[in-house]
Amino acid sequence: MKNTNPKNSNTKNAGPMNEEKTINRGDFIKKTARAGAGLLILPRFVLGGKGYTPPSDKLYIAAVGCGGEGVNDIRHFATAPRKNATIAFLCDVDDREAADRRKEFPKAKYYNDWREMFDKEARHFDAVTVAIPDHNHAIVGLGAMQLNKHLYLQKPLTHDIYEARVLTEAAKKYKVVTQMGDQGASCDGIRTMREWFEAGVIGDIEKVYCWTNRPVWPQGIPWPKTKPPVPKGLHWDLFVGTAPDTHYIGNLTPFNWRGWCRFGTGALGDMGCHIMGPAFKLLGLGYPTEISGSASTVYGGIFKEGIYPDSGPVSSSLKFSFTQKNGKDFHLYWMDGGITPERLDGLDPNVNLNKVLGDWPNEDDYEGAAMFMGSKGQISCGWGGNNPRIFPLSLRNEVNVPEKYPRIFGGMDGHWWQWIDASIAGYGSLEVDSPFIGYAGPLTETVLLGNLLLQSFNIREKATTNADIVKFGGRYIALKWDGDQMKVTNYEPANRFVRRVYRQGWGSLKL
Repeated sequence: MKNTNPKNSNTKNAGPMNEEKTINRGDFIKKTARAGAGLLILPRFVLGGKGYTPPSDKLYIAAVGCGGEGVNDIRHFATAPRKNATIAFLCDVDDREAADRRKEFPKAKYYNDWREMFDKEARHFDAVTVAIPDHNHAIVGLGAMQLNKHLYLQKPLTHDIYEARVLTEAAKKYKVVTQMGDQGASCDGIRTMREWFEAGVIGDIEKVYCWTNRPVWPQGIPWPKTKPPVPKGLHWDLFVGTAPDTHYIGNLTPFNWRGWCRFGTGALGDMGCHIMGPAFKLLGLGYPTEISGSASTVYGGIFKEGIYPDSGPVSSSLKFSFTQKNGKDFHLYWMDGGITPERLDGLDPNVNLNKVLGDWPNEDDYEGAAMFMGSKGQISCGWGGNNPRIFPLSLRNEVNVPEKYPRIFGGMDGHWWQWIDASIAGYGSLEVDSPFIGYAGPLTETVLLGNLLLQSFNIREKATTNADIVKFGGRYIALKWDGDQMKVTNYEPANRFVRRVYRQGWGSLKL
């Protein structure tokens, strides 16, 4: 099998290409930084232009995680139109989740422990795709990059802010092609919005609202005391991985782990990268300078028995503050658990807000939406930037913005396919829409800062008067954030949530 990931592959030695087909990485980063969002303009041959001969090489992929989002990822890679990817290995800690994939890919060798697979089979695959509970994302992802394997990693990249920084630095060090699994970053809608913004359709963007129907799993509840037996086929110790040692609880898999802080990252982790991503990309947002907000509590939130720090809140409303290059403050608002922004002026009172503004037309429910508030109007979009719409309706008749940016072949489906092509071409040869460096890494850190604030709400401090009352010093204050240093500067106890300690026997995250 050909080595598709030479360590020294870069734009200078990637092979002869005519100027129309070449993107210089340094120039690309400089230009997108000036543009403020890093929107990718891919060369025509990646978009499936006529006259291009698909590469004969194949990307041999090891898939860690065979259920949930893993199903979607594996099938997209296996059915790429160029037929240039092969699922060579499968790995899952739950034999039940892996059963169908093993039937679907009978030639792929199967493992339960990704460490064993990496140790025994590294010579036989070029890339790794990871779709497992959030708490083990980083350790698997870093392990893959340290083997110089290209990496497709589901959103959010990591469980902790520190882990996201480590993976971003690892992508630079090991020079592998990385892509986060936020496929909306490749949809047509985000390019349409870029064209609208640059044409000044809604004027200066003053703030952004982001919201989701998540959580749709149990949150705001205590860790169960019952200890049911571990289901047959679930390798519990491997599932726990880097998390604190704990007993199995019922209904944890395949999805409800998202609501438990030791395993998942809640509503923010599930949908934050999808919904906040368009603003982060199109407006060139860097690290926030401050975050504040509120969340649902139980029993008033002041008595000891009413605080459940093991799971995320039922709902939350947060404000991320950014300092723009012009010195002005910019605010991004996040809402989950059924909270939505105020209705737009002039919107029919009988119209479902989420049906109009959410992901897809004519659907009563929604997974998430974003609203860009401009000085002349508004633009809404679903998660990832799909289905963009202009408000007020009268403004739509005035819009005649020509298509400026090439669309990705396959749209959202192309998100998976472009990673295959870029991995085969080698690091630095082709660009992707959600690389760790410059986009997915910093975006993940920003999303997870929201969880840091929510976890800070539950920091107990010694009460000065009534012993039955718990003092929460991190609640209802604005946390000042130094993004470069990954540090809260005005409330030291909150920094415990920047980086967690891995369970004994699972080491620590090191480059």
